[in-house]
Amino acid sequence: MYTNREYILPGYGNYFVTLRTTLNRYNQAVGWPFESGNYVPGSAGVQEVWYNYYNTLSQFRELEKVYASKSAEEQANKKIFMLTARVYLYDYTQRIVDLFGAIPFTEAGMVSANNGDYVQSSAKFDSPESIYTLMLDDLKSIATELNGTTLNAGYQKSFQTSDFVNKGSIDLWKRYTNSLRLRMLIRVSAAPDFKARATSEIGEILGNTTTFPIVENNDQNIQINVFDINTDINSKGFKDGIASGGDWFGNTASKKMIDHMNTNADPRLKIIFEPGQKANGVYAGIDPLATSALQTTMYQNGLVSIYNRYTLSNNQFFPGVIINAAQVNLIKAEYYLNNGNEALAKTAYETAIAQSVDFYNDILAVTNATGITDATIPDPATSAQVTAYIAKDAVNWTKATTPAAKLSLIATQKWLHFNIVQAYENWSEIRRLDMPTLQFQVDNANNQTTPPVRWNYPGNEVTYNPTNYAAVRENDKLTTRLFWDVK
Repeated sequence: MYTNREYILPGYGNYFVTLRTTLNRYNQAVGWPFESGNYVPGSAGVQEVWYNYYNTLSQFRELEKVYASKSAEEQANKKIFMLTARVYLYDYTQRIVDLFGAIPFTEAGMVSANNGDYVQSSAKFDSPESIYTLMLDDLKSIATELNGTTLNAGYQKSFQTSDFVNKGSIDLWKRYTNSLRLRMLIRVSAAPDFKARATSEIGEILGNTTTFPIVENNDQNIQINVFDINTDINSKGFKDGIASGGDWFGNTASKKMIDHMNTNADPRLKIIFEPGQKANGVYAGIDPLATSALQTTMYQNGLVSIYNRYTLSNNQFFPGVIINAAQVNLIKAEYYLNNGNEALAKTAYETAIAQSVDFYNDILAVTNATGITDATIPDPATSAQVTAYIAKDAVNWTKATTPAAKLSLIATQKWLHFNIVQAYENWSEIRRLDMPTLQFQVDNANNQTTPPVRWNYPGNEVTYNPTNYAAVRENDKLTTRLFWDVK
Protein backbone atom coordinates (compact mmCIF):
# COMPACT_ATOMS: atom_id res chain seq x y z
CA MET A 1 0.00 0.00 0.00
CA TYR A 2 2.75 2.42 0.91
CA THR A 3 4.69 1.75 -2.29
CA ASN A 4 1.82 2.73 -4.57
CA ARG A 5 0.13 5.30 -2.35
CA GLU A 6 0.79 8.21 -4.73
CA TYR A 7 -0.97 6.32 -7.52
CA ILE A 8 -4.10 6.22 -5.34
CA LEU A 9 -3.78 9.55 -3.54
CA PRO A 10 -3.42 12.34 -6.12
CA GLY A 11 0.38 12.44 -6.24
CA TYR A 12 2.46 14.87 -8.28
CA GLY A 13 4.19 12.27 -10.46
CA ASN A 14 1.00 10.47 -11.40
CA TYR A 15 -0.85 13.65 -12.33
CA PHE A 16 1.88 15.86 -13.78
CA VAL A 17 4.17 13.33 -15.45
CA THR A 18 1.56 10.82 -16.59
CA LEU A 19 -2.12 11.80 -16.55
CA ARG A 20 -1.69 15.47 -17.55
CA THR A 21 -0.59 14.59 -21.09
CA THR A 22 -2.31 11.23 -21.56
CA LEU A 23 -5.54 9.89 -20.06
CA ASN A 24 -7.03 13.18 -18.91
CA ARG A 25 -6.80 14.34 -22.53
CA TYR A 26 -7.99 11.10 -24.08
CA ASN A 27 -11.00 11.23 -21.73
CA GLN A 28 -11.62 14.92 -22.50
CA ALA A 29 -11.69 15.50 -18.78
CA VAL A 30 -9.43 18.49 -19.49
CA GLY A 31 -8.94 20.97 -22.31
CA TRP A 32 -5.51 21.61 -23.83
CA PRO A 33 -3.89 23.32 -26.82
CA PHE A 34 -3.58 20.82 -29.64
CA GLU A 35 -0.15 20.01 -31.02
CA SER A 36 1.25 17.15 -33.05
CA GLY A 37 2.26 14.13 -30.99
CA ASN A 38 -0.53 14.60 -28.43
CA TYR A 39 -1.76 11.05 -28.96
CA VAL A 40 1.52 9.26 -28.21
CA PRO A 41 1.91 8.59 -24.47
CA GLY A 42 5.18 10.04 -23.22
CA SER A 43 7.83 7.53 -22.29
CA ALA A 44 8.48 9.12 -18.89
CA GLY A 45 4.87 8.79 -17.76
CA VAL A 46 4.53 5.24 -19.05
CA GLN A 47 7.76 4.21 -17.39
CA GLU A 48 6.74 5.76 -14.06
CA VAL A 49 3.50 3.75 -14.00
CA TRP A 50 5.30 0.54 -14.99
CA TYR A 51 8.03 0.96 -12.38
CA ASN A 52 5.60 1.74 -9.60
CA TYR A 53 3.50 -1.32 -10.37
CA TYR A 54 6.47 -3.67 -10.37
CA ASN A 55 7.90 -2.11 -7.21
CA THR A 56 4.51 -2.81 -5.63
CA LEU A 57 4.41 -6.35 -7.01
CA SER A 58 7.93 -7.00 -5.69
CA GLN A 59 6.79 -5.94 -2.22
CA PHE A 60 3.92 -8.43 -2.49
CA ARG A 61 6.29 -11.23 -3.55
CA GLU A 62 8.46 -10.47 -0.53
CA LEU A 63 5.37 -10.69 1.65
CA GLU A 64 4.63 -14.10 0.12
CA LYS A 65 8.19 -15.20 0.80
CA VAL A 66 8.09 -14.15 4.44
CA TYR A 67 4.64 -15.69 4.95
CA ALA A 68 5.76 -19.01 3.49
CA SER A 69 8.59 -19.19 6.04
CA LYS A 70 6.22 -19.10 9.02
CA SER A 71 4.73 -22.01 10.94
CA ALA A 72 1.28 -23.29 10.05
CA GLU A 73 -0.11 -21.76 13.23
CA GLU A 74 1.38 -18.33 12.51
CA GLN A 75 0.18 -18.50 8.90
CA ALA A 76 -3.34 -19.18 10.10
CA ASN A 77 -3.22 -16.22 12.48
CA LYS A 78 -1.82 -13.87 9.85
CA LYS A 79 -3.77 -15.06 6.83
CA ILE A 80 -5.91 -11.91 6.83
CA PHE A 81 -2.80 -9.97 5.77
CA MET A 82 -2.33 -12.21 2.73
CA LEU A 83 -5.99 -12.25 1.72
CA THR A 84 -6.32 -8.48 1.81
CA ALA A 85 -2.94 -7.95 0.15
CA ARG A 86 -4.09 -10.06 -2.80
CA VAL A 87 -7.27 -8.01 -3.17
CA TYR A 88 -5.28 -4.79 -3.19
CA LEU A 89 -2.74 -6.20 -5.65
CA TYR A 90 -5.46 -7.42 -8.03
CA ASP A 91 -7.05 -3.98 -8.00
CA TYR A 92 -3.76 -2.45 -9.14
CA THR A 93 -3.09 -5.29 -11.58
CA GLN A 94 -6.40 -4.71 -13.37
CA ARG A 95 -5.36 -1.10 -13.95
CA ILE A 96 -2.03 -2.15 -15.49
CA VAL A 97 -3.56 -4.89 -17.65
CA ASP A 98 -6.14 -2.41 -18.93
CA LEU A 99 -3.33 -0.05 -19.96
CA PHE A 100 -1.00 -2.53 -21.62
CA GLY A 101 -2.76 -5.85 -22.25
CA ALA A 102 -0.36 -8.73 -21.64
CA ILE A 103 2.09 -8.08 -18.79
CA PRO A 104 4.59 -10.15 -16.80
CA PHE A 105 2.66 -11.28 -13.74
CA THR A 106 2.76 -14.87 -12.52
CA GLU A 107 6.56 -15.04 -12.81
CA ALA A 108 7.28 -11.37 -12.10
CA GLY A 109 8.80 -9.80 -8.99
CA MET A 110 10.79 -12.92 -8.11
CA VAL A 111 14.34 -11.55 -7.83
CA SER A 112 14.38 -11.93 -4.05
CA ALA A 113 12.71 -15.34 -4.17
CA ASN A 114 15.32 -16.40 -6.74
CA ASN A 115 18.18 -15.21 -4.53
CA GLY A 116 19.10 -12.29 -6.77
CA ASP A 117 19.36 -14.28 -10.01
CA TYR A 118 18.18 -11.71 -12.56
CA VAL A 119 18.40 -14.07 -15.53
CA GLN A 120 16.21 -16.66 -13.84
CA SER A 121 13.83 -13.87 -12.80
CA SER A 122 13.09 -12.62 -16.33
CA ALA A 123 9.35 -13.10 -16.50
CA LYS A 124 7.09 -14.20 -19.31
CA PHE A 125 4.18 -12.03 -20.40
CA ASP A 126 0.84 -13.49 -19.29
CA SER A 127 -2.14 -12.84 -21.55
CA PRO A 128 -4.69 -10.35 -20.25
CA GLU A 129 -7.39 -13.01 -20.48
CA SER A 130 -5.41 -15.40 -18.28
CA ILE A 131 -4.70 -12.69 -15.70
CA TYR A 132 -8.36 -11.68 -15.53
CA THR A 133 -9.33 -15.35 -15.13
CA LEU A 134 -6.80 -15.88 -12.34
CA MET A 135 -7.93 -12.75 -10.50
CA LEU A 136 -11.65 -13.45 -10.85
CA ASP A 137 -11.18 -17.03 -9.67
CA ASP A 138 -9.12 -16.00 -6.67
CA LEU A 139 -11.32 -13.04 -5.73
CA LYS A 140 -14.33 -15.33 -5.65
CA SER A 141 -12.46 -17.67 -3.31
CA ILE A 142 -11.29 -14.77 -1.14
CA ALA A 143 -14.86 -13.44 -0.91
CA THR A 144 -16.01 -16.79 0.45
CA GLU A 145 -13.04 -17.13 2.78
CA LEU A 146 -13.47 -13.64 4.24
CA ASN A 147 -17.00 -14.62 5.29
CA GLY A 148 -15.49 -17.20 7.62
CA THR A 149 -12.57 -15.07 8.80
CA THR A 150 -12.21 -13.61 12.27
CA LEU A 151 -9.19 -11.57 13.16
CA ASN A 152 -6.93 -13.01 15.83
CA ALA A 153 -7.09 -10.61 18.77
CA GLY A 154 -3.32 -10.60 19.06
CA TYR A 155 -2.96 -9.12 15.59
CA GLN A 156 -5.93 -6.73 15.69
CA LYS A 157 -3.84 -3.63 16.39
CA SER A 158 -1.14 -4.59 13.92
CA PHE A 159 -3.67 -5.11 11.14
CA GLN A 160 -5.50 -1.87 11.89
CA THR A 161 -2.23 0.07 11.87
CA SER A 162 -1.00 -1.48 8.63
CA ASP A 163 -4.33 -1.14 6.83
CA PHE A 164 -4.63 2.54 5.96
CA VAL A 165 -7.32 1.80 3.36
CA ASN A 166 -10.01 0.08 5.41
CA LYS A 167 -8.64 0.68 8.92
CA GLY A 168 -8.80 -2.99 9.84
CA SER A 169 -12.48 -3.46 8.95
CA ILE A 170 -13.10 -6.95 7.59
CA ASP A 171 -16.59 -5.81 6.57
CA LEU A 172 -15.07 -3.16 4.29
CA TRP A 173 -12.60 -5.69 2.87
CA LYS A 174 -15.54 -7.92 1.98
CA ARG A 175 -17.25 -5.00 0.26
CA TYR A 176 -14.00 -4.08 -1.50
CA THR A 177 -13.52 -7.65 -2.73
CA ASN A 178 -17.01 -8.06 -4.16
CA SER A 179 -17.16 -4.55 -5.60
CA LEU A 180 -13.83 -5.18 -7.31
CA ARG A 181 -15.31 -8.38 -8.72
CA LEU A 182 -18.22 -6.36 -10.11
CA ARG A 183 -15.81 -3.88 -11.69
CA MET A 184 -13.78 -6.62 -13.34
CA LEU A 185 -16.84 -8.57 -14.47
CA ILE A 186 -18.57 -5.59 -16.09
CA ARG A 187 -15.28 -4.77 -17.84
CA VAL A 188 -15.19 -8.18 -19.55
CA SER A 189 -18.96 -8.56 -19.94
CA ALA A 190 -18.94 -8.20 -23.74
CA ALA A 191 -15.87 -10.37 -24.36
CA PRO A 192 -17.07 -13.66 -25.89
CA ASP A 193 -15.11 -15.92 -23.55
CA PHE A 194 -16.28 -14.04 -20.43
CA LYS A 195 -19.82 -12.98 -21.27
CA ALA A 196 -21.63 -15.92 -19.67
CA ARG A 197 -19.42 -15.83 -16.60
CA ALA A 198 -19.91 -12.10 -16.13
CA THR A 199 -23.70 -12.35 -16.35
CA SER A 200 -23.81 -15.30 -13.94
CA GLU A 201 -21.42 -13.95 -11.31
CA ILE A 202 -22.74 -10.39 -11.30
CA GLY A 203 -26.20 -11.85 -10.83
CA GLU A 204 -24.95 -14.04 -8.00
CA ILE A 205 -23.33 -11.09 -6.21
CA LEU A 206 -26.24 -8.67 -6.62
CA GLY A 207 -28.77 -11.38 -5.82
CA ASN A 208 -27.17 -12.17 -2.46
CA THR A 209 -25.43 -9.15 -1.00
CA THR A 210 -25.66 -10.69 2.46
CA THR A 211 -23.17 -13.34 1.39
CA PHE A 212 -21.38 -11.05 -1.05
CA PRO A 213 -21.61 -7.53 0.45
CA ILE A 214 -20.70 -4.61 -1.82
CA VAL A 215 -20.16 -0.88 -1.45
CA GLU A 216 -23.69 0.52 -1.19
CA ASN A 217 -23.29 4.00 0.29
CA ASN A 218 -20.58 6.64 0.65
CA ASP A 219 -19.83 5.60 4.22
CA GLN A 220 -18.57 2.32 2.76
CA ASN A 221 -16.40 3.86 0.03
CA ILE A 222 -13.04 2.20 -0.41
CA GLN A 223 -10.51 5.01 -0.26
CA ILE A 224 -7.43 6.26 1.54
CA ASN A 225 -8.59 9.02 3.85
CA VAL A 226 -6.13 11.70 4.90
CA PHE A 227 -6.15 12.40 8.63
CA ASP A 228 -2.88 14.27 9.14
CA ILE A 229 -1.19 16.09 6.26
CA ASN A 230 2.10 16.03 8.17
CA THR A 231 2.36 12.29 7.56
CA ASP A 232 3.21 10.60 4.24
CA ILE A 233 -0.50 9.96 3.69
CA ASN A 234 -1.54 13.29 2.20
CA SER A 235 -2.56 14.94 -1.06
CA LYS A 236 -0.06 17.77 -1.11
CA GLY A 237 1.09 16.80 -4.60
CA PHE A 238 -2.32 17.43 -6.19
CA LYS A 239 -1.79 21.18 -6.62
CA ASP A 240 1.45 20.98 -8.57
CA GLY A 241 0.24 17.82 -10.27
CA ILE A 242 -2.50 19.58 -12.23
CA ALA A 243 -1.43 23.24 -12.14
CA SER A 244 2.32 23.49 -11.92
CA GLY A 245 4.81 26.03 -13.20
CA GLY A 246 2.34 27.93 -15.38
CA ASP A 247 1.39 24.72 -17.21
CA TRP A 248 -2.28 25.60 -17.40
CA PHE A 249 -3.58 22.66 -19.40
CA GLY A 250 -3.45 20.21 -16.52
CA ASN A 251 -6.57 21.55 -14.82
CA THR A 252 -8.62 23.32 -17.50
CA ALA A 253 -12.10 22.18 -18.44
CA SER A 254 -13.12 20.56 -21.71
CA LYS A 255 -15.98 22.07 -23.69
CA LYS A 256 -18.02 18.87 -23.86
CA MET A 257 -17.96 18.28 -20.11
CA ILE A 258 -18.72 21.89 -19.21
CA ASP A 259 -21.45 22.17 -21.86
CA HIS A 260 -23.23 19.09 -20.54
CA MET A 261 -23.04 20.28 -16.95
CA ASN A 262 -24.11 23.82 -17.88
CA THR A 263 -27.03 22.80 -20.05
CA ASN A 264 -28.46 20.47 -17.44
CA ALA A 265 -27.74 22.54 -14.32
CA ASP A 266 -25.54 19.78 -12.91
CA PRO A 267 -25.32 20.42 -9.14
CA ARG A 268 -21.70 19.24 -9.19
CA LEU A 269 -20.61 21.97 -11.61
CA LYS A 270 -19.71 24.63 -9.02
CA ILE A 271 -18.07 22.03 -6.76
CA ILE A 272 -15.88 20.40 -9.40
CA PHE A 273 -15.13 23.52 -11.48
CA GLU A 274 -14.76 27.27 -11.05
CA PRO A 275 -15.17 29.93 -13.78
CA GLY A 276 -12.21 31.60 -15.45
CA GLN A 277 -10.95 34.73 -13.68
CA LYS A 278 -12.37 37.07 -16.36
CA ALA A 279 -15.38 34.98 -17.38
CA ASN A 280 -17.90 36.93 -15.28
CA GLY A 281 -19.10 33.74 -13.60
CA VAL A 282 -19.66 31.90 -16.90
CA TYR A 283 -18.40 28.32 -17.05
CA ALA A 284 -16.66 27.47 -20.33
CA GLY A 285 -14.36 24.74 -21.60
CA ILE A 286 -11.81 24.38 -24.38
CA ASP A 287 -13.08 23.06 -27.71
CA PRO A 288 -10.76 20.22 -28.83
CA LEU A 289 -11.60 20.96 -32.48
CA ALA A 290 -10.57 24.63 -32.31
CA THR A 291 -7.16 25.81 -33.46
CA SER A 292 -4.34 25.82 -30.95
CA ALA A 293 -4.17 29.60 -31.24
CA LEU A 294 -7.85 29.99 -30.34
CA GLN A 295 -7.57 27.50 -27.50
CA THR A 296 -4.58 29.33 -26.05
CA THR A 297 -6.13 32.78 -26.48
CA MET A 298 -9.29 31.67 -24.70
CA TYR A 299 -7.24 30.61 -21.70
CA GLN A 300 -4.99 33.66 -21.72
CA ASN A 301 -8.09 35.88 -21.74
CA GLY A 302 -9.21 34.24 -18.49
CA LEU A 303 -12.33 32.64 -19.97
CA VAL A 304 -11.63 28.96 -19.34
CA SER A 305 -12.98 27.14 -16.28
CA ILE A 306 -10.55 25.22 -14.12
CA TYR A 307 -10.98 22.40 -11.65
CA ASN A 308 -12.14 23.89 -8.38
CA ARG A 309 -9.17 24.60 -6.16
CA TYR A 310 -11.13 24.33 -2.93
CA THR A 311 -12.44 20.86 -3.77
CA LEU A 312 -9.53 19.41 -5.69
CA SER A 313 -6.05 20.79 -6.29
CA ASN A 314 -5.51 22.81 -3.09
CA ASN A 315 -7.33 20.33 -0.88
CA GLN A 316 -4.57 18.42 0.90
CA PHE A 317 -7.20 16.16 2.47
CA PHE A 318 -8.46 14.89 -0.89
CA PRO A 319 -8.92 11.12 -0.48
CA GLY A 320 -7.24 8.41 -2.49
CA VAL A 321 -10.24 7.06 -4.39
CA ILE A 322 -10.40 3.32 -5.12
CA ILE A 323 -14.06 2.22 -5.40
CA ASN A 324 -17.12 4.22 -4.38
CA ALA A 325 -20.86 3.84 -4.13
CA ALA A 326 -21.74 5.89 -7.24
CA GLN A 327 -19.38 3.77 -9.31
CA VAL A 328 -20.91 0.52 -8.01
CA ASN A 329 -24.45 1.71 -8.66
CA LEU A 330 -23.57 2.64 -12.24
CA ILE A 331 -22.24 -0.89 -12.70
CA LYS A 332 -25.50 -2.21 -11.28
CA ALA A 333 -27.51 0.05 -13.60
CA GLU A 334 -25.70 -1.30 -16.66
CA TYR A 335 -26.13 -4.90 -15.56
CA TYR A 336 -29.85 -4.50 -14.87
CA LEU A 337 -30.34 -2.66 -18.18
CA ASN A 338 -28.60 -5.43 -20.10
CA ASN A 339 -30.76 -8.03 -18.36
CA GLY A 340 -34.07 -6.29 -18.99
CA ASN A 341 -34.80 -5.05 -15.48
CA GLU A 342 -35.71 -1.44 -16.22
CA ALA A 343 -37.00 -0.61 -12.75
CA LEU A 344 -33.84 -1.69 -10.94
CA ALA A 345 -31.66 -0.07 -13.60
CA LYS A 346 -33.45 3.26 -13.16
CA THR A 347 -33.17 3.10 -9.38
CA ALA A 348 -29.44 2.30 -9.50
CA TYR A 349 -28.82 5.05 -12.07
CA GLU A 350 -30.60 7.76 -10.10
CA THR A 351 -29.07 6.58 -6.82
CA ALA A 352 -25.62 6.82 -8.40
CA ILE A 353 -26.20 10.44 -9.40
CA ALA A 354 -27.27 11.40 -5.88
CA GLN A 355 -24.31 9.52 -4.41
CA SER A 356 -21.90 11.21 -6.80
CA VAL A 357 -23.14 14.63 -5.72
CA ASP A 358 -22.83 13.67 -2.05
CA PHE A 359 -19.35 12.26 -2.73
CA TYR A 360 -18.12 15.64 -3.98
CA ASN A 361 -19.98 17.46 -1.22
CA ASP A 362 -18.12 15.31 1.29
CA ILE A 363 -14.75 16.09 -0.28
CA LEU A 364 -15.50 19.80 -0.27
CA ALA A 365 -16.45 19.55 3.41
CA VAL A 366 -12.94 18.43 4.45
CA THR A 367 -10.97 20.94 2.39
CA ASN A 368 -8.12 22.84 3.99
CA ALA A 369 -7.50 25.00 0.90
CA THR A 370 -6.28 28.48 1.82
CA GLY A 371 -4.80 31.48 0.09
CA ILE A 372 -7.26 31.50 -2.78
CA THR A 373 -8.01 35.21 -3.09
CA ASP A 374 -9.73 35.26 -6.48
CA ALA A 375 -12.52 32.74 -5.79
CA THR A 376 -14.93 31.80 -3.02
CA ILE A 377 -15.61 28.39 -1.57
CA PRO A 378 -18.74 26.96 -3.23
CA ASP A 379 -21.88 26.02 -1.34
CA PRO A 380 -22.64 22.30 -1.20
CA ALA A 381 -25.19 20.96 -3.65
CA THR A 382 -28.70 20.32 -2.33
CA SER A 383 -31.08 17.41 -2.73
CA ALA A 384 -33.53 19.72 -4.52
CA GLN A 385 -30.86 20.47 -7.11
CA VAL A 386 -30.24 16.75 -7.57
CA THR A 387 -33.96 16.11 -8.11
CA ALA A 388 -34.16 18.91 -10.68
CA TYR A 389 -31.06 17.61 -12.46
CA ILE A 390 -32.39 14.06 -12.74
CA ALA A 391 -35.54 15.49 -14.37
CA LYS A 392 -33.60 17.23 -17.17
CA ASP A 393 -34.24 15.78 -20.63
CA ALA A 394 -30.60 14.82 -21.23
CA VAL A 395 -30.40 13.08 -17.84
CA ASN A 396 -33.92 11.72 -17.35
CA TRP A 397 -34.04 7.92 -17.55
CA THR A 398 -37.59 7.74 -18.87
CA LYS A 399 -36.85 10.21 -21.69
CA ALA A 400 -34.32 7.74 -23.13
CA THR A 401 -36.46 5.41 -25.24
CA THR A 402 -33.97 2.72 -26.28
CA PRO A 403 -31.47 0.52 -24.42
CA ALA A 404 -28.64 2.25 -26.31
CA ALA A 405 -29.88 5.66 -25.19
CA LYS A 406 -30.13 4.49 -21.59
CA LEU A 407 -26.63 3.01 -21.74
CA SER A 408 -25.44 6.38 -23.02
CA LEU A 409 -26.94 8.00 -19.92
CA ILE A 410 -25.02 5.58 -17.69
CA ALA A 411 -21.78 6.09 -19.60
CA THR A 412 -22.11 9.86 -19.42
CA GLN A 413 -22.61 9.76 -15.66
CA LYS A 414 -19.52 7.57 -15.30
CA TRP A 415 -17.54 10.09 -17.32
CA LEU A 416 -18.76 13.02 -15.24
CA HIS A 417 -18.27 11.24 -11.94
CA PHE A 418 -14.78 9.94 -12.77
CA ASN A 419 -13.48 13.13 -14.52
CA ILE A 420 -9.80 13.53 -13.51
CA VAL A 421 -10.36 11.87 -10.13
CA GLN A 422 -10.58 8.30 -11.46
CA ALA A 423 -8.75 8.78 -14.73
CA TYR A 424 -7.73 5.15 -15.28
CA GLU A 425 -11.27 3.91 -14.74
CA ASN A 426 -12.56 6.67 -16.99
CA TRP A 427 -10.34 5.68 -19.90
CA SER A 428 -11.17 1.99 -19.59
CA GLU A 429 -14.91 2.60 -19.55
CA ILE A 430 -14.80 5.06 -22.47
CA ARG A 431 -12.88 2.52 -24.55
CA ARG A 432 -15.16 -0.34 -23.55
CA LEU A 433 -18.45 1.44 -24.19
CA ASP A 434 -17.40 3.92 -26.89
CA MET A 435 -19.54 6.34 -24.91
CA PRO A 436 -19.79 9.23 -24.48
CA THR A 437 -18.83 10.08 -28.06
CA LEU A 438 -15.74 12.29 -28.03
CA GLN A 439 -14.39 14.18 -31.04
CA PHE A 440 -10.70 14.90 -31.55
CA GLN A 441 -8.59 16.69 -34.09
CA VAL A 442 -6.78 14.34 -36.45
CA ASP A 443 -3.01 14.53 -36.07
CA ASN A 444 -2.01 14.15 -39.71
CA ALA A 445 1.61 15.01 -38.91
CA ASN A 446 2.03 11.89 -36.77
CA ASN A 447 1.60 8.18 -37.34
CA GLN A 448 -0.77 8.07 -34.36
CA THR A 449 -3.54 10.28 -35.72
CA THR A 450 -6.11 9.76 -32.93
CA PRO A 451 -5.96 8.83 -29.23
CA PRO A 452 -4.54 5.34 -28.63
CA VAL A 453 -6.45 2.35 -27.26
CA ARG A 454 -3.53 1.01 -25.23
CA TRP A 455 -0.02 2.03 -24.18
CA ASN A 456 3.29 0.78 -25.56
CA TYR A 457 5.59 -1.12 -23.21
CA PRO A 458 8.37 1.04 -21.73
CA GLY A 459 11.78 0.86 -23.35
CA ASN A 460 13.51 -0.73 -20.36
CA GLU A 461 11.19 -3.75 -20.53
CA VAL A 462 11.98 -4.15 -24.23
CA THR A 463 15.72 -3.85 -23.55
CA TYR A 464 16.08 -5.99 -20.45
CA ASN A 465 13.46 -8.67 -21.06
CA PRO A 466 13.98 -9.20 -24.81
CA THR A 467 13.23 -12.90 -25.08
CA ASN A 468 9.88 -12.66 -23.36
CA TYR A 469 9.06 -9.36 -25.06
CA ALA A 470 9.49 -11.04 -28.45
CA ALA A 471 6.34 -13.05 -27.75
CA VAL A 472 4.21 -9.89 -27.49
CA ARG A 473 6.06 -7.60 -29.91
CA GLU A 474 3.44 -7.93 -32.65
CA ASN A 475 0.71 -6.62 -30.34
CA ASP A 476 2.78 -3.76 -28.94
CA LYS A 477 0.97 -1.10 -30.93
CA LEU A 478 -1.07 1.89 -29.78
CA THR A 479 -3.89 0.62 -32.02
CA THR A 480 -4.15 -2.90 -30.51
CA ARG A 481 -7.44 -3.20 -28.65
CA LEU A 482 -7.75 -4.96 -25.31
CA PHE A 483 -9.67 -8.23 -25.40
CA TRP A 484 -12.66 -6.60 -23.66
CA ASP A 485 -12.76 -3.67 -26.09
CA VAL A 486 -15.03 -5.28 -28.66
CA LYS A 487 -17.44 -2.49 -29.68
